[in-house]
Amino acid sequence: MPASAIEALDVEKSFGPNRAVRGATLRVRKGELVALLGPSGSGKTTLLRLIAGFEVPDAGRVCIGGREVAGAAAWVEPDRRRLGMVFQDGALFPHLTVAANLAFGRPRRGRAQECLELVGLAGRSSSYPHELSGGERQRVALARALAADPEAMLLDEPFAALDEGLRVGLRAEVARVLRAAGASTLLVTHNQQEALSLADQVAVLRDGRIEQVGPPEEIYDRPVNRWVAEFLGDADVLPGTAADGTVRTELGRFPADPALRGPVEVVIRPERIALSSVDDRQPVGDGTKAWVVDRSFYGHDQIVSLELAGGARVRSRVPGAQRWRPGEQVRLRVADAAVVLADGSAADPDR
Repeated sequence: MPASAIEALDVEKSFGPNRAVRGATLRVRKGELVALLGPSGSGKTTLLRLIAGFEVPDAGRVCIGGREVAGAAAWVEPDRRRLGMVFQDGALFPHLTVAANLAFGRPRRGRAQECLELVGLAGRSSSYPHELSGGERQRVALARALAADPEAMLLDEPFAALDEGLRVGLRAEVARVLRAAGASTLLVTHNQQEALSLADQVAVLRDGRIEQVGPPEEIYDRPVNRWVAEFLGDADVLPGTAADGTVRTELGRFPADPALRGPVEVVIRPERIALSSVDDRQPVGDGTKAWVVDRSFYGHDQIVSLELAGGARVRSRVPGAQRWRPGEQVRLRVADAAVVLADGSAADPDR
């Protein structure tokens, strides 16, 4: 197993009665990009500040490159932790050129130019920050952080201030640069799409606790509870009854853990629901009867809201070509296995 560039072990932090971080354990292995994902107020920035050394933990330990930098018997100041940081606004010195901004951290000879080449801005070394676009300023901030040859990189919502079109292109470019540099990176974000598309591992934070850590595909397809499922994307939850390895719902039967019995919850992603007109001659299996309630059209696809015969509602994400009309009768089938959770698995955060 690769060594860890960053380790936060059972870290706690309170501000008065507010417990901002509650026993959080997080690891970033060397060369890995980990996204710390959570809603506003979940403790993401506090955990990042504990790792960076801007806050002192009440309990637990922080290690950088195998060296303990915060704990009961250790404290290393932020400027000696060998961490590169990129903030939401880039935090460049406005009175210095791009080259002078990179030189501020006293990189080794030739390193600043290497990093500018890496981010595709080798020709802008004599420009000032106000002469750059928002995306270029963030790339300069990234180059400046990399120029110091840090042990690891911390990125705090680095794309949040950019418009959507620029953000999508820049985050892919930043991920490419970080991987080309072999940088170990912790990315803090509230944007689910950003975390799922960029990271090797995603840690989902809720009310100061890490609910689940894993590859993006795993936490999306196999969430540990209803809260994670609904936070990570569109999800509909149906009640069901489990027995003998099967769960029965209004939408049909699904395989389940044989140990589950009684009431359960079944999580279904809209993209897993196939939709067919009742007069469509293409085979759809038995299907489940439903009626179109509404649709939201996005061009390349659409979300169709549906009501089942028993009154439950689900959504289907389908290509945008066919127009589904409210009141139209359709048939549904689940194209892939649903996620079956023990009833009440979205436990209270104060558990």
